[in-house]
Amino acid sequence: MRGYLADHRDRIVEELIGWVRLRSVAGESEHDVDLVRSARWLAGALRDTGFPTVEVWDVGPAVYAEWCATPDAPTVLVYSHHDVRAAKDGQWEETPPFEPALRDGRLYGRGTSDAKGQVLAHLWGLRAHLAATGRTAPAVNLKFLVEGEEEAGSPHFAQLIEEHRDRLDADLVVFSDTLLWRADHPAICTSVRGQVLAHLEVRGPLRDVHSGAVSGPAPNPAEELSRLLARLHDDKGRVTLPGFYDDVAEASERTRSALAALPFSDDDWLTRSQTRTIGGEAGYTVLERLWTRPAAEVLTVVAGDPVGPPTGAIPAVAAADLGIRTVPDQKVADVAGQLRRWVADNIGDHVDYELTVAEETGQEPYRTPEDHPALDALADAMREGFGSPPGRMGNAGGGPAELLARALDAPVVFFGTGLPEDRWHDSDERVSIDVLLAGAATLAHLWPRLAALHDRR
Repeated sequence: MRGYLADHRDRIVEELIGWVRLRSVAGESEHDVDLVRSARWLAGALRDTGFPTVEVWDVGPAVYAEWCATPDAPTVLVYSHHDVRAAKDGQWEETPPFEPALRDGRLYGRGTSDAKGQVLAHLWGLRAHLAATGRTAPAVNLKFLVEGEEEAGSPHFAQLIEEHRDRLDADLVVFSDTLLWRADHPAICTSVRGQVLAHLEVRGPLRDVHSGAVSGPAPNPAEELSRLLARLHDDKGRVTLPGFYDDVAEASERTRSALAALPFSDDDWLTRSQTRTIGGEAGYTVLERLWTRPAAEVLTVVAGDPVGPPTGAIPAVAAADLGIRTVPDQKVADVAGQLRRWVADNIGDHVDYELTVAEETGQEPYRTPEDHPALDALADAMREGFGSPPGRMGNAGGGPAELLARALDAPVVFFGTGLPEDRWHDSDERVSIDVLLAGAATLAHLWPRLAALHDRR
């Protein structure tokens, strides 16, 4: 299987380059047609791989495919996405974001790692599986659901599942929108955090007012917003929302031991993550803070006119976007209520404000059952694909894993081909071609192992 993938390395890179050139940016109407083109590109690639049923669903648009030719085998639903984050050409130094460039074994471009590369690893893993085994159909029944709105928070994904629920039955979900730990030390992701997004506007004067005319008695929303945000964490790095930690489940000793076994150093982490320094909640290791503890972040802050020279005016409005990452057993609705109460109790009475919490696009956290046999099958497949035994890790970001598990009544396991240094959502996003091929080899080995696991039951 690895030999097959090595022989097709150039073609794999060529296909990924062609797909990345399609600007399938989520949430921007001018790229709606590019999302359609991206979906149709993937639909064609799935047909070329051999899927007898391939459809493009309007919502997203999402791509659905199924290859269910083995009645006695388990059915696996593969989830990922083909939409990408917005990118500004002027902020990219290696290449324009939608003009992929191959350098030193890495392909640069928006979506190369998150998540078009991960989807392509599935396609080529399946091709390698069929070529190496001589099978005319996969060892398991496969369904693919690749959505086109993940980077916008999957606002219509629940609707999509409900509309097509009769098509999506599966024994297992393989969720491919996650990271590995290191190229030389892969790890199985066993959890994702949830997400709650909020937008806060603080309003002072009725319009921007020259500071020389009203400075002193006038309310300044930028100052009030800054004061409020500075109180989001205490001096121990803990989030100060009332009741925020009441439902947080402590990680098991098994999980903490697995994280401690991963090769880690502060210098390596800072180099790969480019985060400059290490902070966060006291009393927990960096990896525990990343994957087992909740977090609250200020994502954007805007006040006044940030373009051009300063206007010398007190701004009428200051705004911030907040992102809260949750862990089991926190719930989106509870955290939304905690945030609303915290803002109401802490903001000054000399300003007005509006807080919008996007509960409808909030995502709940999810953890794969620790003893699920599919994890052992995945570990064996990763050992074959990467040539080394994998560790265990989590994923600091989120995704609709809990929604899939709940709606389909099926457990979710995670496998992705991204690395922390792949610069997701940042300029100069990239993917390691060697890791992509190792990931495809892992998937080629996974399907027969899942089939054998089912046979032993």
